[in-house]
Amino acid sequence: MTTTVKWTISALDCIPDVNGMLDYVVCSHWRCNGDDGEGHTGSCYSTVSFNVDPDKPNFVPFNEITDAQAIQWTQDALGEEQVAAIYASIDAQIDEAKNPSQITPPLPWIDTQLPA
Repeated sequence: MTTTVKWTISALDCIPDVNGMLDYVVCSHWRCNGDDGEGHTGSCYSTVSFNVDPDKPNFVPFNEITDAQAIQWTQDALGEEQVAAIYASIDAQIDEAKNPSQITPPLPWIDTQLPA
């Protein structure tokens, strides 16, 4: 089954003023969640910094930034290779949940049945 992923931006760190550009975004706090549709999930959370460009031609005022833009900026800053590694990590977490490499069975000397 195919893993469905969802990117979420939880915060954007800003410099208050860069040459008149107010609340200039310099860091994204992001999470990428994956779900295989069968109850197995994986997740990655981190931050990524953006370059400060005082001559930024496409500056977007903070209150006009959309979720989709922030996600795209985040993925662009991470780069294709890192995004692929994030997806691979999520897939590995899901595979581990399906086929655990280590388990913790109940202790054999403890009665796990409830008294009658």
